[in-house]
Amino acid sequence: MLTSSYQPAPGRFLVSEPFMEDQNFQRTVILMVEHGETGSLGFVLNRQLNMKIHEVVKGISEIDSPVFLGGPVEQNTLHYVHRIGERVIGCHPVEQGVWWGGSFEVLKHLLESGEASARDVLFFIGYSGWSPGQLTEEIERKSWIVAPEDIDFIFREDYDDIWRQVLQHMGDKYKVISNYPVDPSLN
Repeated sequence: MLTSSYQPAPGRFLVSEPFMEDQNFQRTVILMVEHGETGSLGFVLNRQLNMKIHEVVKGISEIDSPVFLGGPVEQNTLHYVHRIGERVIGCHPVEQGVWWGGSFEVLKHLLESGEASARDVLFFIGYSGWSPGQLTEEIERKSWIVAPEDIDFIFREDYDDIWRQVLQHMGDKYKVISNYPVDPSLN
């Protein structure tokens, strides 16, 4: 399986190898928001749930933001990435134009007042996390391909084919594996 020359870092993507057996991560693209000595954390971009944020959080107006399954860890928690910026007090920069977290009350106010759009934020239930060194080991075993930052893959209308699109965006040698069938025995 291919590897890339990119190293994990906030804003980069983890793309699962085509035949990953872990059901949580088959054909997933994860936006990394944290990577360092204490471990790594990210959110799956292509596991959109059939619900909107107003159905998950009581007391929030009927905001049409979708909700994603961010990963298998702590699925009783809510996280968000946005492009609103430092108006959301306490947020952490991920990459140019992308922030993680911050004051939920401020975010809620900005969305409800129309100062920010539902298209400016992605909500995640749970997250994908790795203990120190674990992600490096998985990358060495070729479970993940690290892809470069690209905000166009974060805030978009459709995430269904993002796994293939990120690989194709990386160039010719990745285009080949982007077309691998899910089950080669059916080919």
